Amino acid sequence: MNVIPLTLTISLCLVFTFIVFFLRESSRRRFSSAEREALLPLAEEMPRVSAPPASKQADRDGARP
Repeated sequence: MNVIPLTLTISLCLVFTFIVFFLRESSRRRFSSAEREALLPLAEEMPRVSAPPASKQADRDGARP
């Protein structure tokens, strides 16, 4: 029967750890919203600049194919 107190102790430690991390994270991001946090992974992406195809570029420069 020593398993039950051990299980309760470990469970309470995990609950306490979760509460501490939750309160720390919620106090750090007081002015953020769920929508903003959902878009954060996209903020690191760099926009890709693609050059127009050569035939269209030649038309813009006045050259004829």
